[in-house]
Amino acid sequence: MTLTERDLKVIWHPYTQMKTAMPPVPIVRGEGACLFDENGKKYIDAVSSWWVNIHGHAHPYIAQKVSEQLRKLEHVIFAGFTHEGAVELAERLLEILPANQQKVFYSDNGSTAVEVAIKMCLQYWHNKGQNRTKILAFKNAYHGDTFGAMAVSGRSAFTAAFDSLLFDVEFIDLPDKENITNLQSLISNLSHQTACFIFEPLVQGAGGMLMYEARYLDELMAHCRNEGVLMIADEVFTGFGRTGKAFASNHVTEQPDIMCFSKGLTGGTMALGLTTCTQQIYDAFLSDDHLKTLFHGHSFTANPVAIAAALASLDLFSDPSTAENIQRIENAHRQFALKIKDHPKIKTIRQTGTILAMEWQTGTDTSYFNALRDNLYMYFLDAGIILRPLGNIIYILPPYCITDMELAYVYSKIEQALDEI
Repeated sequence: MTLTERDLKVIWHPYTQMKTAMPPVPIVRGEGACLFDENGKKYIDAVSSWWVNIHGHAHPYIAQKVSEQLRKLEHVIFAGFTHEGAVELAERLLEILPANQQKVFYSDNGSTAVEVAIKMCLQYWHNKGQNRTKILAFKNAYHGDTFGAMAVSGRSAFTAAFDSLLFDVEFIDLPDKENITNLQSLISNLSHQTACFIFEPLVQGAGGMLMYEARYLDELMAHCRNEGVLMIADEVFTGFGRTGKAFASNHVTEQPDIMCFSKGLTGGTMALGLTTCTQQIYDAFLSDDHLKTLFHGHSFTANPVAIAAALASLDLFSDPSTAENIQRIENAHRQFALKIKDHPKIKTIRQTGTILAMEWQTGTDTSYFNALRDNLYMYFLDAGIILRPLGNIIYILPPYCITDMELAYVYSKIEQALDEI
């Protein structure tokens, strides 16, 4: 029995209609930007396996550090205890994050990092005796699949079964030259009841790689600051170099009160979530009243093995060669975008850092369920490339170690698809 056959007997896959889905591809190993199936076929992982793998698969340095940690300490309860890796990772991250970030709270993944951030903001105002419970978020946002994270994500087919159970959120348009004044007025009108504003800085990933300008986000953030609205930057996707800078928040002058991280945090090696905040947020929970405690935690909070992976990933990220690779990919994307931007099947093409997104003309509105998605997915899979279109939007988001030759091959197959599909 093949691995795929065994899988179909026992596994329920994420984001998958199991009745109609193609059988899963059985991957047995990874190396660099590539994955290999049980038949030896090679696939270029051009989406970094859901955007997590920034240094390449099975990186020997990360593997070494994880192995060493397993022989020293695999886990310890993080309530009332600590360990060296947790302290070191917090220290090192705070050194490179915006200066106002002062405290680190560990969790499990991106969704829970967002849950922590939301609870921090809501309880911040509760601890201060103020009834501020409204939350602002962008339309088409995606912040995760747990209930709080779903609530601050745009309403869609993904949330439809749960909509009546999600708390109300004020969804606003992405800021631009035309609407920035109206958005600022709206925030002013709601500020007395608003706890926080949560946003994906510069790029809305799952929303279709929708991109917007840093200067208008900066203006919106400055206005929130003036109105006393707390700000959460969800950098789960955009953190660790994806936008061309270490963090998307480095593109703006105003800084958030809270930041959320996961995905590239461990180089894609294993799950880890992290939420940082300002001293002001932290201080609002310091009290002789135990009811003002942040009552949140996870069994695997600050898992030493995951943190060892994160520290190793941070070592690699800090190496000058990583910045060079990010710039190399960014330049290659820009050249390819210029080459195909006038193709009649390309509706729009957009880029931020190492993220390149192409929206195909379909004659219908963009939709995650657009039939073109499956055709494109299978076309590239047959060519040995993993591209997972968001409906009729193809995006390239490779590990930083991808070679020029591998990138050129991906580009060439996209051009071929434009001519053939």
